Amino acid sequence: MARIALVTGGVRGIGAATSKALKGAGYGVVANYASNTAAAERFRSETGIPTYQWDVADFDACQRGVAVVTKEVGPIDVLVNNAGITRDVTLHKMTKEQWRAVIDVDLTGCFNMCRAVIEGMRERRFGRIISLSSINGMAGQIGQTNYAAAKAGIIGFSKALALEGATRNITANVIAPGYTDTEMVAAVPADVLKQIVSTVPIGRLCKPEEIARAVVFLAAEEAGSITGATVSINGGKYML
Repeated sequence: MARIALVTGGVRGIGAATSKALKGAGYGVVANYASNTAAAERFRSETGIPTYQWDVADFDACQRGVAVVTKEVGPIDVLVNNAGITRDVTLHKMTKEQWRAVIDVDLTGCFNMCRAVIEGMRERRFGRIISLSSINGMAGQIGQTNYAAAKAGIIGFSKALALEGATRNITANVIAPGYTDTEMVAAVPADVLKQIVSTVPIGRLCKPEEIARAVVFLAAEEAGSITGATVSINGGKYML
């Protein structure tokens, strides 16, 4: 029986590419989305991947959503925490609401989803948790104190979770993409985007499919000794 993978924010951008790549690799895939019903319907029609709506920032909604998926599709073996938002503004202008919105979705959403699946993974003694951070969680970025804090938090969270899950064959890893060709990046003003690309050594944006390929690698049975790691995929723009 195929392993079941759940991808949050899984109907657009990196999430959509990841959902498709996991399906292509033989996983039973479920894609979560928050509010864009039209995009979810298009995605489901095009891919045949079932979609489920809930807000990852809502702890109880995550518990209910995972319970429904488990009942209708099967227990979740692979969790990809991809859902994320931005509310970019410099700190001296940032409102409490702008800070809280990003932390709630990008960081607390990671906790909410992991909490909803971790007991089942522990009982079955298998789990692959892959969470999406960002180059800006490692290097920082003007106007993104909220986003950078959330994405940096995911790295520390995953290291601790990796230690907790190690004896039960549960891995927790992070992928930190650089600037990637998605709708979010397309919304950046053209002159700013040109400047960003000029600083990337490979001379282009990353492709969603390149990020998805790394997710498939980390989700594999054979990747069981890789845990607590952060994989940077940023075209060489930021190197540790």
